[in-house]
Amino acid sequence: MIIEPATAADLEHLLAFRQEAAAWLSALGSDQWSRPYPADKLLDTIEADTVFMLRDGSAIVGTITLTPDAEDGLWTDAELSEPARYVNKLTVSRAYAGRDIGGRLLNWAGTCAASEGAKWLRLDAWTANERLQRYYIDHGFTYVRTVREGGAVNGGPRVSGWVAQRPAVPAEHGFEDATVMGFTNSNH
Repeated sequence: MIIEPATAADLEHLLAFRQEAAAWLSALGSDQWSRPYPADKLLDTIEADTVFMLRDGSAIVGTITLTPDAEDGLWTDAELSEPARYVNKLTVSRAYAGRDIGGRLLNWAGTCAASEGAKWLRLDAWTANERLQRYYIDHGFTYVRTVREGGAVNGGPRVSGWVAQRPAVPAEHGFEDATVMGFTNSNH
């Protein structure tokens, strides 16, 4: 499997991928991602070179957004003064479920963050999705707090305010890395 930057040509697939994940989450009783994500905002993140695609041949296995920018209102000024990278929109195709692809993508993100001098790999998760929160705890993240104030990127109140972090360190991911993150053709 190879991880590489997303392109504008991936936009429709990313939107469909998110719908697939929302349907799966709905079947589990979660309203996570039930509101459509604005295509223009997703395209902006692609054009900012912060969205990455994991491919297995022609199949899209997963996606992750890794950015130096924190979402407004989630982290304190003291926390923002520490070098960190932020994970968003981690999604794995249901066809690849159960293989810890998400965990490996988090390891890739931690490796990239460490290579850029970050101290922390941080994320925010759906406030009401305790299963997802346990997943992140099981993958080395430490719960920091839950923020309920503020609004969501796609409108309405904040729904993704459970924040956590783990040290940014190189970790085994096993992907061929075709990104500009400093690990071209590496299998850290």
